Amino acid sequence: MILVNTDYISGRELEMLGLVKGSTIQSKNIGRDISQSFKTIVGGELKAYNEMMNDARALATKRMVGEAEALGADAIVNVRYASSAIMQGAAEVIAYGTAVRFQS
Repeated sequence: MILVNTDYISGRELEMLGLVKGSTIQSKNIGRDISQSFKTIVGGELKAYNEMMNDARALATKRMVGEAEALGADAIVNVRYASSAIMQGAAEVIAYGTAVRFQS
């Protein structure tokens, strides 16, 4: 599956199949949440949250690709990601784009 953040793929004519998306809500356990809150006092990268968001983006992408494959897509164009805080220590990540099939 080809994923691009442009609305075209060079050298290919595309048939639009429709919007596909994948999402997840992730949170860290209370122990890590407490340890990360101490990090905000001294500053620096919040590695546990960085890992959480990377995992969330990967899972959202996997779910989006699954929707595209179910439509018979060859690629997804205009791939975008969005996130929002659901509560302290939890975030929703959504991946979305347009599923396309290559024209002969």
